[in-house]
Amino acid sequence: MKLLRVGPVGSERPALLDRDGTLRDLSGLITDVDGGLLADDSVLTRVRDAAESGELPVLDAEGLRIGAPVGRIGKIVGIGLNYFGHAAEIGAQPPAEPILFLKAADTVVGPDDTVLIPRGSVKTDWEAELGVVIGSTARYLDSAVQGLAHVGGYVLVNDVSEREFQIERGGTWDKGKNCETFTPIGPWLLTADEVPNPQVLDVRLWVNGELQQDGNTSDQIFPVGEVVRYLSHFMTLYPGDVIVTGTPAGVAMGRPEPKPYLRAGDVVEVEIEGLGRQRQEFKGA
Repeated sequence: MKLLRVGPVGSERPALLDRDGTLRDLSGLITDVDGGLLADDSVLTRVRDAAESGELPVLDAEGLRIGAPVGRIGKIVGIGLNYFGHAAEIGAQPPAEPILFLKAADTVVGPDDTVLIPRGSVKTDWEAELGVVIGSTARYLDSAVQGLAHVGGYVLVNDVSEREFQIERGGTWDKGKNCETFTPIGPWLLTADEVPNPQVLDVRLWVNGELQQDGNTSDQIFPVGEVVRYLSHFMTLYPGDVIVTGTPAGVAMGRPEPKPYLRAGDVVEVEIEGLGRQRQEFKGA
């Protein structure tokens, strides 16, 4: 299923995009698309049955804002340098273990919302990423197979990053990852049953219409199941938590000088097969 949240910021309501591409209202069945929904198989089954019946109310999509498809996110965990191609382009050795950082949930915006370039920023960068949404509580998992079994769905993410803040200002990466609006997610959450293999997905990103990233999740150093397993030994993952699993080659940081970092007025579009497409205009904060 393709689950969405639509409407004004802070007043989103749950929706579903059916197999015919029709947007349908779920607010009569559920209150939100969140961890509580993903963890409740009986409610998910009711939603699936209602979708197949074709009786859900139709929503007029004209002019309707699409919000982030997951509400009440507990935590966002980022995985750094998780593509062989990306590590190579910036001259880094592939890590022996996953590199972790955290993004605050209040950085999340909808897939087509404006993204703000921080004041004083000269190195705001793009990162197209596969996002993993946890569907059941994961702690101390034994295998990558178990890791995949705890995934509730997948989303498209742009892990916007300010490289000077992240790398040159000392401390942790978090300073370059947590500026406001730095985590566009969506347009929809695709339930895990519709993604039999998350390691075969094309990942693409354009800046001002020019293709910059053209990768595939098969290039991940640590695949999705292993990432979930690994994280579960350092933190408990709860339904609705989001993992952003790294970006393929093609970021601005990996280009020759002068590196084409984002400026106000730039337009970024992101796409992963099956997970839809985003479009953000960048403006000054």
